[in-house]
Amino acid sequence: MSETDVERPDIDTLAALDTVTAALSKSEVRDGQHQMASLVEQAIANKRHLVVQAGTGTGKTLAYLVPALTSGSTVVVATATKALQDQLASKDLPFLGEHLGIDFDWAVLKGRSNYVCLQRLSEMANPDQGALELDDMAVITRAEIKKLADWSATTPTGDVAELDWTPTDNAWRAVSVGSDECPGAEQCPQGAGCFAEGARRKAKEADVVVVNTHLYGLHVAAENAILPDHQVVIFDEAHVLEDIMSDTVGAEISPGRFIALSATIRKILDDPTTTGDVAGLAETLRDALSGHVGERLGSPLPDSIQDPLAHARMTLASANEELLAIETSNEDAKQRKLRAQTMTGRSIQQLDIAIEGRDGYVSFVSGSRDSPRLEVAPLDVGPTMDAAVWKQRTAILTSATIPSSLSNRLGIEADTVDVHDVGSPFDYESNSMLYCAIHLPNPNSPEFRAQANDELEALITAAGGRTLALFTSYRAMDEAAEAMRGRLDNTILTQRDLPKTALVKAFADDDATCLFATAGLFQGVDVPGKTLSLVVIDRIPFPRPDDPLLSARRDELGRTAFSEIDIPRASMMLAQAAGRLIRSTTDTGVVAVMDPRLGKANYRWDIVKALPPMKRTRHRSEVEEFLRKITA
Repeated sequence: MSETDVERPDIDTLAALDTVTAALSKSEVRDGQHQMASLVEQAIANKRHLVVQAGTGTGKTLAYLVPALTSGSTVVVATATKALQDQLASKDLPFLGEHLGIDFDWAVLKGRSNYVCLQRLSEMANPDQGALELDDMAVITRAEIKKLADWSATTPTGDVAELDWTPTDNAWRAVSVGSDECPGAEQCPQGAGCFAEGARRKAKEADVVVVNTHLYGLHVAAENAILPDHQVVIFDEAHVLEDIMSDTVGAEISPGRFIALSATIRKILDDPTTTGDVAGLAETLRDALSGHVGERLGSPLPDSIQDPLAHARMTLASANEELLAIETSNEDAKQRKLRAQTMTGRSIQQLDIAIEGRDGYVSFVSGSRDSPRLEVAPLDVGPTMDAAVWKQRTAILTSATIPSSLSNRLGIEADTVDVHDVGSPFDYESNSMLYCAIHLPNPNSPEFRAQANDELEALITAAGGRTLALFTSYRAMDEAAEAMRGRLDNTILTQRDLPKTALVKAFADDDATCLFATAGLFQGVDVPGKTLSLVVIDRIPFPRPDDPLLSARRDELGRTAFSEIDIPRASMMLAQAAGRLIRSTTDTGVVAVMDPRLGKANYRWDIVKALPPMKRTRHRSEVEEFLRKITA
């Protein structure tokens, strides 16, 4: 792609959108979709950033793709979930290619570890080194590697998503490489046929490139070195953009990094002492971090952590010297050496970031005691985003729920961005009700749980089951589920019972079943119809006060922290949870919030305004009557 691409002749964007939507099986004119398409068209034409909230049912994907394509701009679409990325690649873009009447090329670009590596397959086929590697593997892993090798000869993309079966992690790791390990096509004998490089070449020539937001974050961290040049970037599911950027532009060091690095070095360096020293760093780091999980660390780091990091850096520097000293004329061996050097070098870079203690960054320990991670993240992603994105290209940020502080948190200058809400086509006022149990005690009161369970029992009874109950902790979920199983005849499923897909299916297949879950299901659950008629949320989902990164950001902001961080995040999460209820024009139901602060606190309207425009009540009798009516 090129900034000098010739623009397309003038095309009526709304007429093009109507042409496309008319080809849908259930064609309808949506005012919000038209409004959003016009806003996107204007933003691209005027080179102004746009933040647009588009409620469920708007059809936002077509509302941004059509004007982006008719503008003739080169575009990257970044999505936060694999499901949306796959939808764009397998459904939306092919559909537009057929019906929009514009010639355009599109591509999907993923991280290197998503593609089978031809060089790794070549090494596995080597009767010397490959045989040694395979001997260490289980029979099923060896069989899967053979199957993957056969597939690699026929696949056009080498993308694991193309498989109609799921290889084990061990098998896929054996035939793929990550970005921290690959030395690049120029130094690889398989570079010309490399699937990952092929995807990058295709992306470079495409008008539209679909990527994961995490990959875009890596692109930003690498000073725009990963993705092809583009004029417009569209961030779908933009409500998680700040968190993803924090994850990708900092550093992360975990025990698993040293285990993987030791295995990579072992493939080229026959020195048990060196590989054992590298592998031993994992246990040393685990011991140093495990007592600090959930903690924010000072700068400089405490000696109990700084010393193991410094030791790790010295160990890797020594290992790197041994790798440099290896001389071989065997091409496969050269590649194993290069991968080991690349992975060692990038691990040293991560250690340096942690050891040096960058200004404007905070260090903390996440994960669990068994698997802790040291993370170094920016307090403010705004400056990085401003330099790498906002000053480089036009950005469209959209989601069904947009935090009120999004633009400010991401560093978008107020005079360069327009912010809009195009609403939703659903008739929330007639079809839904928001109930706040204002008579309940504060959620921190010892009496809250028992009284909330009484409320929950009455609501589930009125709905005849059909309930998705969402909790802000596993403990609250487990207590409520145990209480309801003792009081109701309905089947009560919890998030602990089945994998997510099977869990949602079991819930959707039986009207009388109730599903109790935690924050993991506040989004991503799509159960239209009467099967889901009641969403219960136990309390306003404020972020944890002891979250180490957020606590550091609160300290940085001072008195405005609650309004800039906590309220917008709680509002977004509550809106996401409420959004599970109405998924089609015919859906009806109730969102019940057990937290009385939604009706009493001085910040209540900041949260209520973020929710769909449902009819509101504080009287349970009205809710019970409404539920009985819609579920009859």
